[in-house]
Amino acid sequence: MIQNDIAISVRDVQKSFKLFYDRGYSLKEALLFSKRRRYERHQVLKGISFDVKRGEAVALIGHNGCGKSTMLKLLTRIMYPDSGTVTMNGRVSSLIELGAGFHPDMSGRENIYTNAAIFGLSRKEIDNRIQKIIDFSEIEEFIDNPVRTYSSGMYMRLAFSVAINVDADILLIDEILAVGDVTFQRKCFNRLKEIKAKGTTIVIVSHSLSMIEQICDRSIWIHEGVIKEEGRPKQVHMDYCDYMIQKQQDKDTSASAKAAGADKPTETPKPAEAPKPAETPKPQPDNKKRWGNHNAEITSVTVSDEKNEVRRVFRTGSDIVIHFDYTRSGQVPDAVFGIGIFNRDGVQCYGTNTRIDDIPAFSLKENASVRVLLKNVSLLPGEYLVDIAIESGDGIPVDYYREACSFEMASSVNDVGISRIEHQWTI
Repeated sequence: MIQNDIAISVRDVQKSFKLFYDRGYSLKEALLFSKRRRYERHQVLKGISFDVKRGEAVALIGHNGCGKSTMLKLLTRIMYPDSGTVTMNGRVSSLIELGAGFHPDMSGRENIYTNAAIFGLSRKEIDNRIQKIIDFSEIEEFIDNPVRTYSSGMYMRLAFSVAINVDADILLIDEILAVGDVTFQRKCFNRLKEIKAKGTTIVIVSHSLSMIEQICDRSIWIHEGVIKEEGRPKQVHMDYCDYMIQKQQDKDTSASAKAAGADKPTETPKPAEAPKPAETPKPQPDNKKRWGNHNAEITSVTVSDEKNEVRRVFRTGSDIVIHFDYTRSGQVPDAVFGIGIFNRDGVQCYGTNTRIDDIPAFSLKENASVRVLLKNVSLLPGEYLVDIAIESGDGIPVDYYREACSFEMASSVNDVGISRIEHQWTI
């Protein structure tokens, strides 16, 4: 790999923190109760190495406490590693501690200048972009009021608008796409897509796997301070979800066994029995195409035309209907339905979900059907695979059905590009 193509280089980075048992902060406490200052050192990162190419979008995923946010803070130089090196090639903008440089007594306009200056913009550059920043934040009516009078949503909107309009070479994002209302979140998401299309290098930390798959080229799974897996988002996310589901099942089984043992009366020990010969484990079905907590399950999927006639081959520009049924066995509040269309190389050609489309929050019915009408589908000739997902509002997969169905596009036109597909949900 040519060095000039590297935007971010991380080499054998290690980071630890002191965890104090009962720390005293005054001089008196330090002198009289020195033993209270005992601590243990917690190793968060244990030798992380990776590169990010210019224009590449990479996601850092993993369970809470695995070290992904710490890694992002090392990239922003909010903190520094104990050992190893972090090299950033280009202007960096971070969406981590939004509004960290805002002064409460200064107006929104004044804070734009100070915050943008922190990102490295000159006065002239800020003058040229300030109206664009204000328009994106949608708070022009209050822009000359002190920010201490802003609501938390207005505060975050303004901070996001500044960071997103810096035109940085590298953009670092940490779980901040819950800014403002649903409409503003959608605008932020679309803005990120535009930034990526312009060639900006992006590193995202997020638990929203569906969002990552629409933006990122690669996912890095950090587990207990080391890289457990990296590669195409779909494959890495599938393995990560399998691990998290198995971990939760083991935890539930352990808790159930413990509760059963506490309620069980004490019995007289029985004589030891001779060990039985080990049984050959039964082969398990291949569930690599589905994962989730199974509180609901997709039971059938069909692809049809606008007249609801089941078909597999469509002409370019046709309307396509994806219809799926599901059953619910547990509670799924604030549910989200999503679809993704991929070509045979695994490249996502289109994807959306009910949250992105501003459909009000809903809970799953016991048994129901969902219909998605895709209008004027202008995809290149070839075969396409469709993923269908049901998630809870916190991003936990309920039933992710990979390659749930497929269809083919046929056309005599060879220069049809991939464009936005108009669609309509019926729930």
